[in-house]
Amino acid sequence: MKRRDFITLLGAAAVWPLAARAQQADGRMRRIGALMSTAASNPEGQVRLRAFLQGLEQLGWVQGRNVQIDIRWPTNIDEDRKYAAELISLAPDVMLASAARAAVTLQRATPTVPIVFAMTLDPVGGGIVESLSRPGSNITGFMLYEYGLSGKWPELLKQIAPGVTRAAVFRDATAPTGHGQFAVIQAMAPPLGMEVVPINVNDAAGIERAVVYFARLANGGLIVTGSGPATAHQNLITTLAARHRLPAVYPFRFFVDGGGLISYGPDLADQHRGAATYVDRILKGAKPADLPVQAPTKYELTINLRTAKAMGLEVPATMLARADEVIE
Repeated sequence: MKRRDFITLLGAAAVWPLAARAQQADGRMRRIGALMSTAASNPEGQVRLRAFLQGLEQLGWVQGRNVQIDIRWPTNIDEDRKYAAELISLAPDVMLASAARAAVTLQRATPTVPIVFAMTLDPVGGGIVESLSRPGSNITGFMLYEYGLSGKWPELLKQIAPGVTRAAVFRDATAPTGHGQFAVIQAMAPPLGMEVVPINVNDAAGIERAVVYFARLANGGLIVTGSGPATAHQNLITTLAARHRLPAVYPFRFFVDGGGLISYGPDLADQHRGAATYVDRILKGAKPADLPVQAPTKYELTINLRTAKAMGLEVPATMLARADEVIE
């Protein structure tokens, strides 16, 4: 059984031994607003929310007992703005922003309500915080990863598929983070004997055209960088990679859970558990400006052995030994 299968949503009736510690002396019910980054039907989004709620309960914040948690699930920018306004109108003590888009939307909507973000790449470059050590306003949180991580993806692709000499790099060209990740990959590729070509992720038709074209070239592979559009089209990308037998490396394990070959990146549920610790500190009087932005301390390597076998790839024993999880 996978580790994430053990994550369970604890009901309002659950009472943790630490609950009394979080009960405020004035008995006031606290309020948390949560702006998520997927549709409510998305299993991965539910895993992140469960991790956040679990983290809160372990710190003594029990839904319906000493805290009210209001959750919204926007699926586009217009809904982001609408739901952000709704959450703010409920007068929350603090808000969770699950991913960069939610963080930016909430930050623009309120200069005063404390905000804790998760899964946000380059919060300084994106203008969300002034610096990692001193965020400087009403927002802080947990950074997705540093750009240097991107350099591991071509290395891993070469290890699992040594024959790859050219790779299409899926990126969001409308975001500075898309260019930043590609720049690191481009710098790392030549020593590996690999040529990389950027593919701008837009709509489904464009993705399919790019993959079909690239599949006609010899010794090809794919590198998918972290971005909202790539995540939105994860099923299409993994399906096309399998159909055209293109080895591909992904930034998050949920791509591999869905049939992708290999991923290397942060534990997104753990980011939301971390966000719960900052929400707890803010509810107890801390200021977001005084809480430094945290970077991941551990990254997960996940390999889908079924996909590797279907592509005729022999995964090196050393790579299997390093993997945090192997799907067989």
